[in-house]
Amino acid sequence: MIHQLNPTIYVDTPLGRGHTLFIIDYGMHQNSCWVVALEKDGIVKHFESNDVIVATNYTFHINQDGNSFGSSTFKKKGA
Repeated sequence: MIHQLNPTIYVDTPLGRGHTLFIIDYGMHQNSCWVVALEKDGIVKHFESNDVIVATNYTFHINQDGNSFGSSTFKKKGA
């Protein structure tokens, strides 16, 4: 199933921040795929759900600790 997000969700990925355009759900035996347009260059990339952190949003009380892939809490793959 493909779900188009409107409005998009602002997320942090191992390649930087971006806006999630679609989420593709392949079923219960595989992670969902997040289709993200990166903020820095507009390139569209696919990420597994394990590689996506919803950006801080104080209005909706989401990720108020400011977790991101640049913080010491999370490490990039291969680091």
